[in-house]
Amino acid sequence: MIMFIKNLVLRNWPLKLLSLALAFLLWLALIPEEKIFSEKTLPVALETRNLSADFEIVEKPQPTIDVTLRAPNRLLSQITPAGIRAILNLEKATINQEDYPLNPDMIIAPAEAKVVLVMPNKVHLKLEKSVEILMDVSPALIGKVKEGFKIDRLELVPSKVSVRGPQSKIKPKDVIRTSPIDITDLAQDAEFEADLILPKPDLRFTAAQTKAKLKIILAQK
Repeated sequence: MIMFIKNLVLRNWPLKLLSLALAFLLWLALIPEEKIFSEKTLPVALETRNLSADFEIVEKPQPTIDVTLRAPNRLLSQITPAGIRAILNLEKATINQEDYPLNPDMIIAPAEAKVVLVMPNKVHLKLEKSVEILMDVSPALIGKVKEGFKIDRLELVPSKVSVRGPQSKIKPKDVIRTSPIDITDLAQDAEFEADLILPKPDLRFTAAQTKAKLKIILAQK
């Protein structure tokens, strides 16, 4: 009996192995594509949302994270990073917290795709209090007026501008400069318009005011 079974199994085994392989391939071919699932890992941009206006991000988290999805093959091949969103909700963020967990719940993906892994599992960012102040504007004059004349007075509008930024980035001596204003050989009163330039890249204007008008009044020496 044992020899019979052994002969049955081993007789023409290459053909039997080939038949098994062909049967498996046929089975795969007959399975609907929507029932075949695979996984795919994509780099996704990390978005921060709902941060209180009282805070500023002074150390930003990494710009992208890796998201692994499981979905039907017909859908998986169509999914791109642009079709996925990773949103870090900072609604409850505090100055004391610097590490924030990442998990599948924060990922928005196509309905038939399942998020199986997010890497890394946390990101680091640092917050500071946001401060708003009125900052002086200082005109940046280059050159000298014509011989025999002197600057009698300057009329600058606006002379102060509201600025907001992280508390540590605003110093008492900070001023807003104008773009360079050339007064070389100026011999009469004149008006200029110049851009406003913030002292640090972390600061921003609170209003749409980004230019200043300067009137230079001359007098004879």
